[in-house]
Amino acid sequence: MRTSEFDYELDPARIAQTPVEPRDASRLMIVNRADGSITHRYFRDIGDYLSSDDLLIFNDSRVIPARLFAHKVLSSEHGQTAPQTGGRVELLLLRQQADGYWRALVRGKRVRKGTRLALVTPETRQAVGIEATVVGVGERGERVLAFDPELDIDAAALAHVGTVPLPPYIHTKLEDPERYQTVYARWPGSAAAPTAGLHFTPALLLALRQRGVQFGYVTLHVGLDTFRPVHTEQIKDHTIHTEFAVFKPETAKQINQTRLAGHRVVAVGTTAVRVLESAAQKPTCDGADACAWQTVNAFEGPTDLFITPGYRFRVVDHLITNFHLPRSTLLMLVSAFAGLDLMRRAYQAAIEKGYRFYSFGDAMLIL
Repeated sequence: MRTSEFDYELDPARIAQTPVEPRDASRLMIVNRADGSITHRYFRDIGDYLSSDDLLIFNDSRVIPARLFAHKVLSSEHGQTAPQTGGRVELLLLRQQADGYWRALVRGKRVRKGTRLALVTPETRQAVGIEATVVGVGERGERVLAFDPELDIDAAALAHVGTVPLPPYIHTKLEDPERYQTVYARWPGSAAAPTAGLHFTPALLLALRQRGVQFGYVTLHVGLDTFRPVHTEQIKDHTIHTEFAVFKPETAKQINQTRLAGHRVVAVGTTAVRVLESAAQKPTCDGADACAWQTVNAFEGPTDLFITPGYRFRVVDHLITNFHLPRSTLLMLVSAFAGLDLMRRAYQAAIEKGYRFYSFGDAMLIL
């Protein structure tokens, strides 16, 4: 298929710059694959479309304060350094590779291998006593940064010097950084939020529990490649980004028992879909006949599953998702789930009805 088949025009005014309050006051489009119908509701009504013993699967990854600011460290003729006199650099940490090593995007002039960077505070640009050295340059221009391993630069340490990154299409300052976290976010590691989950409130989760809806959790640390459009002419020529996932045995047990009982698995977001469908690719019980009924097996590690139209879904029955960027792998995934023609109609209806798009925008439930 051609990448151009997943393109559409959107007025920039339709890109949500701020989240609605409360979270579940966002609009919800119900897309029914069986009859092709499209219904317009609000997210707080989602329980009307879920049944007792349905299993909602959430991605509990938490966005880290991965946007950092630094100055290049300059050396004098006598070997002394002057960290405040170098050029300004902005860093966006993508993922931790090992103790002290991070892969990052860098904005600044001539940040070559060997460049030393002194981190500074976002507001006053004063040095905070943490330095990193560029030790590698990736194929896409990203850098590998080496911090002092004794400093243990993890997500907790970053909270004191970094800020939560927002997608490049959001230009309005977010007053409360927690608004770009799901209410159930737990494990730090994402450079972007799993946005389909932003619509849930504690009260809505409690109401769903009281209806008998079951909850399960997976972890997939979202990378910034999720915002990048596909540039190849044919989608088969695109290399999907790799993201780190954790799918625990207890969640695998929930999935297998739900499907064995004939109940439905509802993925909250495309990130949850990638984990669940990746788990379905793993062999169960080493192929033993006694375990042939199992759909998924637990795993921990990278996933590069690229879901495009023609893919056969093995786990997910329904999908909760936001409206995605044109020419993106996420739009290709939801088109694989619902059908490209139906997605085209749904997106056109969303534009005509004034839906809000992207991370802080409205939601869709695909039945």
